[in-house]
Amino acid sequence: MSHHLWHRPRTADPDGTGHGTHKVSFSDSSKSSKRDSSRSSTNNSRPSTPRVLSPRRDKEKDRPRSTQLWSDNRVWQRVNRQSEALWQESPSILSPNSPQPRPFLIYHDTFLSLLGPSPTLSLLISDPRAPYFHEAGVFHPQTNTLFITSNQIADPSPDAVTTQNKTIVITKIEFFSPTDFTRDKVRCPERNYMANGGTNYRDGVIFCAQGSLREPSGLIYMEAKRPHKTITLLNNYHGRPFNSPNDVVVHSDGSVWFTDPIYGYEQGFRPKPQLPQHVYRFDPATGDIRVVADGFGRPNGICFAPNEETCYITDTDLIHGDGTRVHSRPATIYAYSIYWTNDQPYLTNKRVFAYADTGVPDGIKCDVYGNVYAGCGDGINVWNSGGMLVGKILIEGGCANFCFGRNGEMWCFGEHKLWRVKLADETQGALLGV
Repeated sequence: MSHHLWHRPRTADPDGTGHGTHKVSFSDSSKSSKRDSSRSSTNNSRPSTPRVLSPRRDKEKDRPRSTQLWSDNRVWQRVNRQSEALWQESPSILSPNSPQPRPFLIYHDTFLSLLGPSPTLSLLISDPRAPYFHEAGVFHPQTNTLFITSNQIADPSPDAVTTQNKTIVITKIEFFSPTDFTRDKVRCPERNYMANGGTNYRDGVIFCAQGSLREPSGLIYMEAKRPHKTITLLNNYHGRPFNSPNDVVVHSDGSVWFTDPIYGYEQGFRPKPQLPQHVYRFDPATGDIRVVADGFGRPNGICFAPNEETCYITDTDLIHGDGTRVHSRPATIYAYSIYWTNDQPYLTNKRVFAYADTGVPDGIKCDVYGNVYAGCGDGINVWNSGGMLVGKILIEGGCANFCFGRNGEMWCFGEHKLWRVKLADETQGALLGV
């Protein structure tokens, strides 16, 4: 095995948008590193509890690691933060024999234990007909079924006039093994009214119904089994219509939390907004609906930490519903502390948790260790609970959303493509309960 010093060259930016393709190159180093060799032998350890380091810690431990032990059969590559920050002036440093980027980028050693000894990224479905794999991503353990909502698809039928002749399809994939499955379109007795984000709820699924120019938006519950009957849980805030609910998560107390940006209005299938872009908490047991957070450009993904003491909400204001990109606007994950008073939760202590370096952080979820995963313009980005980027799962074309399954399994949605990721068996979704 050989040793390499990793560098990140200046990003190519042919269209002036600031979104060139990152490539990693290397220069050879003949010096060996016993320290790196010993580290590679302990990569399979589980993530440990975060430690608070004293100011007088060993300076050697703070020094950026600039070498890695490379093996051609590995599917990951280490990114060195020091060389990443030093942009190279000339792309000529790229070696003509440099390996193609691997699907797993290592920013910190803790990501290795999340990946496990043999992580894989494989393409399950590629369908050029339409972007069937876009949002939701709800795995129903009782039936071993995955539900996915599509992006907008042209619909010439008279029923689609109120959605500007667009529709959204819910796909149902029933798994018999990781690679043996059936795929079908969910045919609800009622229209789903532009379903988007979703989450597990009781024996079925809650979807965010974005609504149309005529039908209200809100939350709908769909039975997981045929004939997939649906009922409306909520469709107004004290008589005022929601904008176009985008993502939803269920708290262990039974309450339903969801985001409500104005993407539907910007895309022409919702009326002019009558409410700000809020985050709401709905209690089905009492009917109570209230605002828990505001001040967003475009609130999008939402999830809870495993202990439910922190709520993460993404703001994707960089991309507007008409496709406009404003790079000075947020592509940010915010963290909130959940504070209880009078038996009711409040979101307090808003702070920036992370900013996505490529695209926007759309769908967001936590694993059982408290690490935060978000679908971004280059794939799945992973931060630890302190907000440090520990790794990436690179996916061609990016990934708007994703979903955890059993035993380290994850499905990632790339519009026309459905990807399967296999991580360590112990790396599982925080609130899935499998």
